[in-house]
Amino acid sequence: MTKTDVASRLAGALAIVMGADEIPLRLRAWDGSEAGPAGAPVIEFRSRRALRRILWSPGQLGLSRAYVAGEIDAPGDIFASFTALSSVGKFAEAGPFRPLTARELLTLLKTAVRLGALGPNPAPPPEEAHVGRHGRRHSKNRDSAAISHHYDVGNDFYALVLGPSMVYSCAVWNDERTGLDAAQDAKLDLVCRKLGLQPGMRVLDVGCGWGSFALHAAQRYGVNVVGVTLSAEQAELARKRVADAGLTELVDIRIQDYRDVDDGPFDAISSIGMSEHVGREQTPHYVSQLHGLLRPGGRLLNHAISWNAGPTSPDPDSFIPRYVFPDGEMLGLTEMIGALESGGLEVLDVEALRPHYALTLRAWVRNLEEHWDQAVKLTSIGRARVWRLYMAASALGFEAGITGVNQVLVQRPGGTGGTGGSEPPLRRNGWI
Repeated sequence: MTKTDVASRLAGALAIVMGADEIPLRLRAWDGSEAGPAGAPVIEFRSRRALRRILWSPGQLGLSRAYVAGEIDAPGDIFASFTALSSVGKFAEAGPFRPLTARELLTLLKTAVRLGALGPNPAPPPEEAHVGRHGRRHSKNRDSAAISHHYDVGNDFYALVLGPSMVYSCAVWNDERTGLDAAQDAKLDLVCRKLGLQPGMRVLDVGCGWGSFALHAAQRYGVNVVGVTLSAEQAELARKRVADAGLTELVDIRIQDYRDVDDGPFDAISSIGMSEHVGREQTPHYVSQLHGLLRPGGRLLNHAISWNAGPTSPDPDSFIPRYVFPDGEMLGLTEMIGALESGGLEVLDVEALRPHYALTLRAWVRNLEEHWDQAVKLTSIGRARVWRLYMAASALGFEAGITGVNQVLVQRPGGTGGTGGSEPPLRRNGWI
């Protein structure tokens, strides 16, 4: 076999998996051979095991496992590499990969034989979630396990990625020069203004994370906040931040399922980046529960990622459900609005923030790459690679319009004034 055979054969195998005639990448094989357009972004196959994974799982899952395991790498600009990948074949489609034909599988098998890559199916990297093996989907115990898989990976790790704001949702940017912390502060304040927060109001923060919204609302608007999360690590740090800020009289952080909150009514409810964990079947109950906790005339802001194009259910064998958000389900915007309206809530405003999330994700990737060695020490090389892949790919999804993120502001009908009983402004610029 000549020096160029390994890389060229790998390029052919990758083209089959992608459903393309050729790939716009420079492929570098484990033996040092290269194939593909000169000057194109480079993808490295560091081990025969990568090809074996693709043979056993010829789609996004096999490629993702090989990347997480370090058997495939994008050593340069990861955005350039993923942009090239996403422009062709099955990566250019929003839906699940089309199964390979018998002929395509046979060609892959022959390639694996020639390159000495045959063997048993390698065990998945340890970072792969096993939540789906335990309990009924979206039961309280399984949801708790799913949240723990994603969020309980170390507060110090998240601090490196998110920065001082410790906000793990889309920021709001004036322009690309806005710093991440300033953009997150702007988002938190925007939510407060949309909810019409006033001193003395009682606010529920569903999925409170590390307490950033609760702290902002209590410090700047003088409200009382109950924050609930299923993550023990988030709650521990959130409580410390509350204590350090001297706000223990105003902010109560609980490890509690939103379905178990029973001490309403609340004057306002924020749900920022939480409803993606609820699940389609549970969404009507989610709306009903929050409606029941909201006093008449009170407002709820639901900030959530949505499908803009393609499927509204994830492929269970794709990267995100396996490694990032087990059991997560994004709804389309019309589905979410329909659920809120069917649950007896009046829509006051809808704001699409899709470009803002792309900027936020790119900032998180920069933070991770700038602190790579420390991030690896705090968690694992595999976990750091999961987050790099997930955030970079997600940024491109927002930029391409495949996914979006929307703030839907609703109000429970009724109420005659009092604390937080003011009418919304006649024009949106009343809160923007």
